Amino acid sequence: MREYTVMKNDAGQRLDRFAGKLAPSMPSALLQKYFRRKEIKVNGHWARPDRRLAEGDRVRLFVPEEFFSPVREQDGWLGRLNPALDVVYEDGNILLVNKRPGVLCHDASGWSPDTLIARIQAHVYQAGQWDPAEENSFAPALCNRIDRGTGGIVIAAKTAPALRILDEKIRARELTKQYLCVCVGRPDPPAGRLEGWLFKDAVKNQVYVKPRQEPGTSFAATDYRLMEYREGLGLVCCQLHTGRTHQIRVQMAHAGWPLLGDGKYGREKCNRRYGENRQLLWSWRLGFDFATPAGELQYLAGRTFTVEHVPFAEKYFPK
Repeated sequence: MREYTVMKNDAGQRLDRFAGKLAPSMPSALLQKYFRRKEIKVNGHWARPDRRLAEGDRVRLFVPEEFFSPVREQDGWLGRLNPALDVVYEDGNILLVNKRPGVLCHDASGWSPDTLIARIQAHVYQAGQWDPAEENSFAPALCNRIDRGTGGIVIAAKTAPALRILDEKIRARELTKQYLCVCVGRPDPPAGRLEGWLFKDAVKNQVYVKPRQEPGTSFAATDYRLMEYREGLGLVCCQLHTGRTHQIRVQMAHAGWPLLGDGKYGREKCNRRYGENRQLLWSWRLGFDFATPAGELQYLAGRTFTVEHVPFAEKYFPK
């Protein structure tokens, strides 16, 4: 048997999700069996799986020790890892980081010190704002992700309430995301909206534009505006209205203006001529356009954050 006291970062979540984080190797079906057998209790009494936890609740799990989280290997890295972050904005709840191209947000194969989330967790740990030894289940987490080859603003939540609020706001599309990119050719018209149905081939990790809605497709909409044009290249600002995989890259290419450096949807000959091997795409500006109350993050309403220096814009379109 193990007993845990619910802390601020645990409060508000369902009991079954909290228990699943504490015993991550336990199959969900077996976890439900322990609920039915009343082996999981709150404040000394059996509780339903969907019970919302409150700070100070005492949770007891009468389950085998083998299912509980071992000491994580990655925790030893937190004090040694050099975060080397380009911080756009930071407060006690959130962190906006200007990710450089080539850095992975997450490692799909597991935890790695070479990822952005690892550096963010090391940064928060070294600042004395989070210690995994003092938490039951929470760790600072990313609220959005961008492709490895794309640079720009990534949002991280330092607290569980901030993570829940931002997840809700992103789903409700109450955040405005603008990207800068360099495209091959001159967009015509110079401003407009790209709309269509995108299909993702998960095996090839490639996205295709379909002429109409089909099974497996998702609607995508992107506003674009040509900011400058020089010698066959355009500097374009794109604003996302949906967040599909490779959305800007595939829609711009489908319109006839592929991103320079894009090895998947671009023009290989042009990429070689300019010596670019990553798509010139940057998450440039982020606005918190809350249309509904944001709780602890209400102070962010109406604020916009912009990356001051985008390397490829300064290279190809110097002032």
